[in-house]
Amino acid sequence: MTVTVFVADDEPPARRRLASLVAEVPWARQVGEAGDGATAVTEIQRLRPNVVFLDIRMPELSGLAVVESLRAIDEIPAIVFTSAFDEYAVTAFELEAVDYLLKPFGQSRFQTAIERARMSVEHREGGATLDRAHTVLSQSAAPAVLERILVREGRAVVPLAPAEITRIEAQDDYAMVFARGRGYLLGVRLRDLETRLPRPPFLRVHRSHIVNLDAVERMEPQDDGRFAIHMKDGTCIQASRARSQEIRRESR
Repeated sequence: MTVTVFVADDEPPARRRLASLVAEVPWARQVGEAGDGATAVTEIQRLRPNVVFLDIRMPELSGLAVVESLRAIDEIPAIVFTSAFDEYAVTAFELEAVDYLLKPFGQSRFQTAIERARMSVEHREGGATLDRAHTVLSQSAAPAVLERILVREGRAVVPLAPAEITRIEAQDDYAMVFARGRGYLLGVRLRDLETRLPRPPFLRVHRSHIVNLDAVERMEPQDDGRFAIHMKDGTCIQASRARSQEIRRESR
């Protein structure tokens, strides 16, 4: 059978990546995509795909709200969740009827997920999938402080404790996490990652930079009123004027 696929993710690079992976599967065909939860609901109800790749954190409607809305569909699609965060991955998503892709993921991991989704479609297990997803998402609806971040190092997945991270730099819709003497590209925007990091010691010093204060050697005021943030590894980051003012207020 041909399995129809719908992709819902607010990041265009992530949607393009999934589209290219789906195109490599001979028995799968993508029928649509959405960049927010509300559009995802409308299009899924209209197109009735067999499988939905659903980002958990999207604007307009969360993944949980999208899951709830799909209960009105007669033939419930198989849901494969995607996220740059790992808080849902350990509990209920290692089940044969649903899967969870942690960004960034490769072709092999994607292939496993879509095979599981096809099995779910063939056995008409979509309803049970939604029940399990609802339970887990309800328990984890509020963003929690990250205890670890999973990053890729070649073909391996490496868990990083926040304390190992010295700084984080925005790179378009991605974040470069610096730890263990190197940088790891993470498929999440800096502003989303900022809400999940403990403060202190993490501090946003610029719209493109977050630093771990435990890895800061000193902060030097400049003639223009901004701080130069000197890291222990020799990196120097220029704080924005607004953030520099916040640093002054907090240091009084």
